[in-house]
Amino acid sequence: MPVKDFLPRSCLFCLFDLLHQQGYEVIGPQVIDGAILYRPLQHPDRLPAGIEQIQKPGQYRLIRTDSPRLFSWANGPQALKPLTFVPRETLWRSQLQSDGSLQFEEVIAPPPATAVIGVRGCDLAALALQDRHFDDDPYYRQRRDALLLIAVDCSHPADTCFCVSTGDGPDAKAGHDLALIELDDGYLIRAGTDKGEALMTALPLQASTPEQQQQACAEHQQACQQQRQLPAFDPAQLIHQGQHPAWDAVAEACLSCGNCTSVCPSCFCFSESEVPELDGNTSIHQRQWDSCFSEGHSYIHGHRFRPDTKSRYRQWLTHKFGSWVEQYGRSGCTGCGRCISWCPVGIDPLEVLRQLGREDSE
Repeated sequence: MPVKDFLPRSCLFCLFDLLHQQGYEVIGPQVIDGAILYRPLQHPDRLPAGIEQIQKPGQYRLIRTDSPRLFSWANGPQALKPLTFVPRETLWRSQLQSDGSLQFEEVIAPPPATAVIGVRGCDLAALALQDRHFDDDPYYRQRRDALLLIAVDCSHPADTCFCVSTGDGPDAKAGHDLALIELDDGYLIRAGTDKGEALMTALPLQASTPEQQQQACAEHQQACQQQRQLPAFDPAQLIHQGQHPAWDAVAEACLSCGNCTSVCPSCFCFSESEVPELDGNTSIHQRQWDSCFSEGHSYIHGHRFRPDTKSRYRQWLTHKFGSWVEQYGRSGCTGCGRCISWCPVGIDPLEVLRQLGREDSE
């Protein structure tokens, strides 16, 4: 259905002002150290105007153009995950009492109301997976509930993107409060929640023209022409492909660095540790991101169940594309392509899946 409402480019600041007036801290994409990262924003003039990208296996580079557009790029290394499942946090604090007992205090700090602009459809799909995994986690839930999400449909997917084949992009399909379609002269805008509807009523919107709707449709069709596609494979069979030669081939290249799990918007592995204070009387219990590629991730009672790179890569790929289907009814991949771009040796998991399927069909 055509989007009827249009926000002129010159009125984007009205959206920022409205969000600030309603008490939101606004976070949006900015160019920092050669990459696009989400950071606090006071005004839209900090958005990445005229920035486009080149992304290939093991390669990420920004290009500056004369375009007035602010969202003509696919993604950066950071998705929504750090805003809800933070890299390191304190879960509780323990204090030694005078009688020798320990007193435990849960540490939950209420987060500020936060509006995020520039969210991609693939990242909304990944957030939905995180929502299911951390459904009963009060630390995650309070941050998640504080978010207002303003998506922008992707018009410039990277060569590493394959969200169309996973069904998660390039447009925002669910999970957004507002969604924008960027055109040269402004934005078609649609609401996904009651919060989004309330915001729209306070904005200086205009009726969109047939020409604007046609341009949006043409850009959407162009964005759907992605070079990469998720290959056909049997998720159940993938779990049992332990002796396939493809694992040996990828293990020779993989560094077990964990870049792929760090940039993945849906990975949720973590470890916990006790951090005692120097006084010997207090200690904090922390949770931090971990990776199934780390040596200690599979350590249980003096034994490492995945002692080498081959077994660790197999664990990651089979969990992401196989056992997640059993657990959540879909794979853990939303087609963002970050694991391809940010792998220092340019490993493409889709090619590994093709090799597994190719052997299977012979």
